[in-house]
Amino acid sequence: MTEKTRYTDDELQEFKDIILKKLEKAQKDYELLRNTITQGDGNDTQDTSPTFKVLEEGAAVLSKEEAGKLAQRQQKFIQHLQGALIRIENKTYGVCRVTGKLIPKERLRAVPHATLSMEAKANQK
Repeated sequence: MTEKTRYTDDELQEFKDIILKKLEKAQKDYELLRNTITQGDGNDTQDTSPTFKVLEEGAAVLSKEEAGKLAQRQQKFIQHLQGALIRIENKTYGVCRVTGKLIPKERLRAVPHATLSMEAKANQK
């Protein structure tokens, strides 16, 4: 029996559906993070205590920094998912870029943008 070299069109469609759902959620999360970063300070006239205001502004800066880091990670994740969609269109999705063997479905369901099999990932270190 010949070893399978690529996933069937039906299997690729299953992965595409998974990726599109993850991509939609990732884009929504990214927009939320971006809005957190770009929002104004939100202080109104009731914030009259200087000490409270300094503490609040410090927390806001830290919060924006964290949101910025999360937004960058989310953007990278979105790019990886978009790359996976391109590989599906090219019918190269699910093929390990090191070994050339198919990445197991279980791994692709868990990490749909994976380009390495666990074997190749373990040898990478």
